[in-house]
Amino acid sequence: MMSWAGLIATDYKKYRKYGGNFFSIVFLTQGFWAIMQYRIAHAVYRMRVPLLKQILQLFMLLWQKGIEITTGISIPASVVIGHSFYIGHFGGIILNANVLMGDNCNISQGVTIGVSGQGSKRGVPIIGDEVYIGANAVLAGKIAIGNKAVIGACSLVTTDVPENAVMLGVPAVKISDKGSTGYI
Repeated sequence: MMSWAGLIATDYKKYRKYGGNFFSIVFLTQGFWAIMQYRIAHAVYRMRVPLLKQILQLFMLLWQKGIEITTGISIPASVVIGHSFYIGHFGGIILNANVLMGDNCNISQGVTIGVSGQGSKRGVPIIGDEVYIGANAVLAGKIAIGNKAVIGACSLVTTDVPENAVMLGVPAVKISDKGSTGYI
């Protein structure tokens, strides 16, 4: 498993891929701030020293609230996100505390990934690797988003999404099998 510093490095490299220099990424990019805060908070969340963990978690919660207020991005420490995560634009991004997201994923502004459903169908999406989620998309419920899927802007996804599927609409329907190549 990669260290929190190694994960931040992969996130930074992904931001470099899309342009920008060290100064603009680290000091002017709100999505990167949120990812960096999340990576450090997640490392504290996984700590095995109870007293130190509790003390540090208080600071992480305060920092997280500051990031949420400043950027409009909410990524709880308990979320699991793989390496090379990219937030295209800041604002209105909400991830449920139980979200699992694979490696090399991109999300845009206005994305909500949350809990929905009833009974055994109640839950949170599990998102595969190399998934692109477009602006203002909503993914809700106990669903699986396959590797290399694309969720189009303003789409509502409440059912499983196969690998390489391009989903669009409310409710989202599969419009192609072209996948996320070129989006990630």
